[in-house]
Amino acid sequence: MRTTLTIDDDVAALLEKENRRANEPMKQTVNRVLRSGLTVGATLQKPKRFVVKPIHGMRLPPEWTSGSVQELIEMVEGSGAK
Repeated sequence: MRTTLTIDDDVAALLEKENRRANEPMKQTVNRVLRSGLTVGATLQKPKRFVVKPIHGMRLPPEWTSGSVQELIEMVEGSGAK
């Protein structure tokens, strides 16, 4: 298939650098790099969904009303906690 592409300058520079390193025709370099990128993209798996599991039976101190996490840490661990 023949097509015309407009390639950004930074991408063109990377292709030229890879082309010089591989010492092959530019057509082969472009096809190899595209094939490699498309293959990797197709094999990436979606990350597993992160689920927070609550600890049952653990309650917040009733005197904690400000919503300040730092204040909560000080209540639970003491004023010297960092």
